[in-house]
Amino acid sequence: MFTVESADGTEIACERTGDGQPLVLVHGGSGTHHSWDALVPLLTEAFTVVAPDRRGRGESGDSDAYSLDREVADVRAVVEAVEGEPILFGHSFGGLVSLEVASDGGLAGTILYEPAILVGEHRGDDLAARMDAHLDEGERREAMAAFFRDSGEVDDPERLPFWPEGVNFHLAETVVRENYAVEDYRLADDLTLPQRTLLLTGERGPTHLRDAVRELDDRLADAEVAELESVGHTAIFSDPAQVATEVRRFAAAVR
Repeated sequence: MFTVESADGTEIACERTGDGQPLVLVHGGSGTHHSWDALVPLLTEAFTVVAPDRRGRGESGDSDAYSLDREVADVRAVVEAVEGEPILFGHSFGGLVSLEVASDGGLAGTILYEPAILVGEHRGDDLAARMDAHLDEGERREAMAAFFRDSGEVDDPERLPFWPEGVNFHLAETVVRENYAVEDYRLADDLTLPQRTLLLTGERGPTHLRDAVRELDDRLADAEVAELESVGHTAIFSDPAQVATEVRRFAAAVR
């Protein structure tokens, strides 16, 4: 692991593996850099893969104040520490952060897998407040179950193959603050990105996130959509080979 210092002085820890074209992976709301453990081995022959722990997670530091802007500054610091122009790949909440980072350029390309953006009829969600209410009652498991149920359209979270051993229940408060950021976020009216973008969506992905991908596809001039077959929101570990194929294809196109 190595660390970079973000704009507010927070230390962001990163794992670096492989050799080749730089690729920065930004994990989603319920995980750490270990969210990529199934995918990374499929990429290290062709890429130098850098996977940070986002603030408040894993080996990274945190601060008393929190905002989406701080998350964005963290990832910018990681990108700037990488030699050359990397491809930036963000999943879920990491996709939202990566979208904001990508607006400033300095990247070879951007990959966004169902970024956590609420559009159209999905605006006005109160998941963060409902999770907060569970935490106030000491119901940590119920709070995280609500997260998986509502953000991932998982009818019965307790039947997930990684429940409960693989669930980061201790990160519930961090997930809540990020969901408040999701609910407050609005896409810019003049949204543009200075590099090519690959938008990934699962054939069985959550409706609100698939709608977000369609909205981004409509707005971004240099974007393409790839639908991952027979998977939902978590193909980075349920079908990493399919995701790796799309990453390699996109990387070859933006060289």
